Amino acid sequence: MAVTDPVPVTDPETVAVPALYGGGTHRSPVHDTVAHEGILRRQCARESAARTYARALPIVPVRARGLTIEGADGRRYLDCLSGAGTLALGHNHPVVLDAIRRVLDSGAPLHVLDLATPVKDAFTTELFRTLPPGLADRARIQFCGPAGTDAVEAALKLVRTATGRSGLLSFAGAYHGMTAGALEASGGAQDVRVTRLPYPQDYRCPFGIGGPRGAELAARWTESLLDDTKSGVPQPAGMILEPVQGEGGVIPAPDAWLRRMRAVTEHRSIPLVVDEVQTGVGRTGAFWAVEHSGVVPDVMVLSKAIGGSLPLAVVVYRDDLDVWPPGAHAGTFRGNQLAMAAGAATLAYVRENGLAERAADLGARMLDQLRRLADEFACVGEVRGRGLMIGMELVDPEGTVPPAPTAVELADDPLLAGSAAPLPAAPQLAAAVRDACLHRGLIVELGGRHSSVVRLLPPLTITDEQAAAIVDRLADALAAVTRARRHES
Repeated sequence: MAVTDPVPVTDPETVAVPALYGGGTHRSPVHDTVAHEGILRRQCARESAARTYARALPIVPVRARGLTIEGADGRRYLDCLSGAGTLALGHNHPVVLDAIRRVLDSGAPLHVLDLATPVKDAFTTELFRTLPPGLADRARIQFCGPAGTDAVEAALKLVRTATGRSGLLSFAGAYHGMTAGALEASGGAQDVRVTRLPYPQDYRCPFGIGGPRGAELAARWTESLLDDTKSGVPQPAGMILEPVQGEGGVIPAPDAWLRRMRAVTEHRSIPLVVDEVQTGVGRTGAFWAVEHSGVVPDVMVLSKAIGGSLPLAVVVYRDDLDVWPPGAHAGTFRGNQLAMAAGAATLAYVRENGLAERAADLGARMLDQLRRLADEFACVGEVRGRGLMIGMELVDPEGTVPPAPTAVELADDPLLAGSAAPLPAAPQLAAAVRDACLHRGLIVELGGRHSSVVRLLPPLTITDEQAAAIVDRLADALAAVTRARRHES
């Protein structure tokens, strides 16, 4: 299928339905609203209160292809969540399904622990073909448990073992997973053994300045903390960062700042760990997001899209860090053969079809279109992103902001002439827009510090027409919510 081919749609009345409905091909159960509502009720009654996406998206997917999901009640949706960025090629892409079928039909074992197999060899070869050359030339790979958070745990364990140090550097707003060590390095940690550093951004710059000057201050803060013998921060085992903070609100790191962090860590013999779980495999307009800046990290944490929609997570790192003994990090399900086959097919397809470059081009056009909405709607504080990783922060246009500096204050301190103070975040408004999008057949999710950022993570295979439909539905949802709020007041 060509990259710009429309997603094929089969007869909606005759579909292969899951075992839930008895399997096979039927006409009506997939459009059974009663079954749809019953499934949702049973989920609510049986599943943990920790469930997340199910609360905001009361749908029951029964089939999907590309960008499109169809629910048990027959409604169709454009999926801009993509498994939280997992589905680089969208749902059920033919090359992924073919790769899985070949393994299933071959009689190969599906569970092999960490033994060598032809499937694993093919995956590793394709992965190494895509890595930044400075890392691929001397890399080692560790297959972890099937979630990205376990790969983060492995990476942190690795640098601590290799350096003999225990402290870590991470950044405000970070998200690295939900296990204990990954949470410690994330922005929402409660019990902290990790030093937090400022992550540069324009709209909510921690220094109130934004732009290159804000990034420069963030870099200087980091250098000062490391070089000040009385800072209370001993030499750390590593620094972990995301080249684009996803859950933190879709905040791309400035390329110059990222190069500065590489220089800071390299000069002080601190391993740099880059979390590419959500940014990898073409998502940001480069195969790996670090390539925008030319940075070669010491360690890369990879998951989500590398499994081609199935669970897979790895850590790739410099060979001189490979000092841990056998079994230092293991997992029963680190040899997922189906995921490796699907992942190899996905990596090759993205590489051979230039999907990273297309994501850069299409993402830039979508960002331009969405930024025009900021001129139309006062509740749009900022639209930002990179490639097909896009965020729109919603704010309260009637909220109060700190007063602007006076002419005298500006004369005394020119740095105060930075970006205007941001408006307060509007999480309820963002939730209303998300719900309005769902009503219009568009699946989006929220992120950011206050869950006020509407996030778009469409598949890399979307057509121009589908991209236009996404923007149109989001704009329509914004307009509807704005009208409703105006009438309420």
